[in-house]
Amino acid sequence: MALNYETMLAAAIEEARLSLKEGGVPVGAAVFDRQGRLLGRGHNRRVQEGDPSIHGETDAFRKAGRQTSYRDKIMVTTLAPCWYCSGLIRQFNFGKVLVGESVNFYGGIDWLRQSGVDVIDLASAECTGMMADFINAHPKLWNEDIGEE
Repeated sequence: MALNYETMLAAAIEEARLSLKEGGVPVGAAVFDRQGRLLGRGHNRRVQEGDPSIHGETDAFRKAGRQTSYRDKIMVTTLAPCWYCSGLIRQFNFGKVLVGESVNFYGGIDWLRQSGVDVIDLASAECTGMMADFINAHPKLWNEDIGEE
């Protein structure tokens, strides 16, 4: 059975839109098993919760619950993962990462690939546009999110 990456990305996009609606950074993520079954999904809630550790990927990871292995799991995220989230992906040995876009932020893609993670950039115009609009409207908040001054 071939996985439908666009359908998987749609779950992450829904989460990104939810974060934006809540006044947060529009990054959403979801964790799937190798059969394409959704295990958990989440979004960046740094602003909403006042917690700098709640990125989209970490939220989805927590909501997916405890797994015995992550090598056969797929992390789907609307934006290339930052170093913090790339570290999570490496720490737990995720086998695959689907990235909605890497135009606005490239993050740790090269490092993940060098580490043996299968990273597929879906180059989603929707993800790129949503993030570009957010960065243009909220540059200070965006810089805070990525640790820039």
